[in-house]
Amino acid sequence: MVMVFEFELRCPITADLGLIRDLVRLHGRHSGLPDRRLEDLVLAVNEAVTNVLDHGGKSGVITARADAGHVVVDVLDFAGLLTQDHLTIGDLDRTASHGYGLWVIQHLCDEVVLERTDQGSLLSLRVRRRRPAAMEGRYRQPLETVIAHRVDPELGSTYAEHRNGPRTHHA
Repeated sequence: MVMVFEFELRCPITADLGLIRDLVRLHGRHSGLPDRRLEDLVLAVNEAVTNVLDHGGKSGVITARADAGHVVVDVLDFAGLLTQDHLTIGDLDRTASHGYGLWVIQHLCDEVVLERTDQGSLLSLRVRRRRPAAMEGRYRQPLETVIAHRVDPELGSTYAEHRNGPRTHHA
């Protein structure tokens, strides 16, 4: 049986991504996230914090908490530059060496919400403690192999193209 400790983590955003990942991992583990969901969350937070450092105000705060069925990490960027347009999932540029972060975040988390606050842009990343059975096996290949994300007009669904395999459909 996994013991679940209810506590809130609050940490300033710094260039020490390793420390932030370790703190989020510790919080998620003590909040009862299974290993796979934990690593999804850690990667998503890493991408969000990297965006604050590279494209935002270079300062902010992360706050992690758990509720009945989720672990939530809020990433506050004091500059407030992130908008809903940035969260729109569209085609990825296959030739770009960057620009995948928000796409990855949205595919690793069960819910991603952006709010504009008096303090800046607040990106909330919500991960279920247990992935629904319908989502198991959704990503059979590592996300590093994903090169495009499109809407298939015939199927009415989105899909990701992979370098080494077939499309994976998402409802």
